[in-house]
Amino acid sequence: MKFVILDRDGVINQDSAEFVKGPEEWIPIPGSLEAIARLNHAGFRIFIATNQSGLARGMFDINALNSMHHKLHQELEKHGGQIEGIFFCPHGPDDDCDCRKPKSGLYQQIADRTQQSLEGVPVIGDSFRDLEAALDVAARPILVLTGKGKRTLDAHASRLTDIEIYSNLFEAAKAIING
Repeated sequence: MKFVILDRDGVINQDSAEFVKGPEEWIPIPGSLEAIARLNHAGFRIFIATNQSGLARGMFDINALNSMHHKLHQELEKHGGQIEGIFFCPHGPDDDCDCRKPKSGLYQQIADRTQQSLEGVPVIGDSFRDLEAALDVAARPILVLTGKGKRTLDAHASRLTDIEIYSNLFEAAKAIING
């Protein structure tokens, strides 16, 4: 089974310093839904692993999160794509959980669900913590320059010399499909 793991905010949809708090604020990045559909059509199953500390901070509730994900599924369906599963960390940065990236608990949950090693599995994110968690499970970390990606590149350029970098999810998807 081939699959790809994606971060959500800043990779699939526009990110916000004020948090994406509801479906009306969940806005896809141009080309991201098409990228997921292309990956699906090339035989890849898609999983999302996302920190959602807005839950712990009381900025939105589980119903709002479910509504955002429902919108994602609906919008993606229009492009002929689908998400196999969405794994999220509901904890805040001080909760010391195993699932908040840069820890690899969310990725391990995906490995358990698929009953496969994550070695070499493409993991696409826009933050350094996405990449750190991917490296922790021997996955293939990929940075996109949408969302926090440009800031991540500027802040960690010397540590990203062996990391694939693409302008957006659409370009990363093309590389994975052709790779």
